[in-house]
Amino acid sequence: MSILIDENTTFIIQGITGREAVNMTRECLDYGAKVVGGVTPGRKGRDVYGVPVYDTVRQITEQMQVDGAVVSVPPGFAKDAALEAISAGIKLIVIVTERIPRGEVAEILEFAEGGDARVIGPNCLGIITPGRAKMGGIGGTAEDTRKAFKPGAIGVMSRSGGMTTEICNTLGAAGLGVTTAVSIGGDPLIGSTYAELMPLYEADPETRAIVIYSEPGGPFEAQLAAYLKEKRSRLPVVAFMAGRFMDEMPGMRFGHAGTIVEGRADTSAEKIRLMQDAGITVAESIAAIPDLIRQRLKERGN
Repeated sequence: MSILIDENTTFIIQGITGREAVNMTRECLDYGAKVVGGVTPGRKGRDVYGVPVYDTVRQITEQMQVDGAVVSVPPGFAKDAALEAISAGIKLIVIVTERIPRGEVAEILEFAEGGDARVIGPNCLGIITPGRAKMGGIGGTAEDTRKAFKPGAIGVMSRSGGMTTEICNTLGAAGLGVTTAVSIGGDPLIGSTYAELMPLYEADPETRAIVIYSEPGGPFEAQLAAYLKEKRSRLPVVAFMAGRFMDEMPGMRFGHAGTIVEGRADTSAEKIRLMQDAGITVAESIAAIPDLIRQRLKERGN
């Protein structure tokens, strides 16, 4: 099984005629994903690699079932694009756009909650269920994606799109593989956190363990630790914490917009402490993750 997407998931790409979205469309199609339409106002009647382009989301949803939408538009149009998709009844919104103002992200998330829709991102690369489907630019070309992402039993969540690929490649090379990997986004405010996705993995019988890629800044690791303490998850969790050098540099930012250390709670040391206290094993390197996963599974008799 999987979470969020599988081989039957249909989705559209908003902003499909943009340069990055054109490449994304090709990559998804080559991987076997069901991209059923695209939206660029004023471009109705065109196509991108055979995918028909429409002026509005409603023009597509009135004709067929659409499970998801990838928002790949400039930051100034991202809120309207996301709200349009949610208004049309689409339940899974993957926002790859970066630099969306935080207030507008908050509006998107509030509207999504009212529409019973799930948002992944913003500032993410998307979702992949290896061998079955991918939604977004995660993994790059279909050839590269097939090399890096192998089917298996480990769920992966990562604040970094690139490191999602690195971790999944490491798991695949070690013979473990992945059920579903989610690039959750690198911004301070995102639609689906580690803790919010955990129940989906819990409900997937094929997922036997979780790997997360973590960074300084933000509350996501503390939320996950609290979830694990409260729910007593069946899934062992292994984490890798990047940016440990930032503990000595309060206020410094690197990489993602969400990676800002503003106080002790945001430091890698404090996050590691909280995660370990909740039973999460913290790896010293990406290469160490497979052995730690096997150790944790053995401890649980799996």
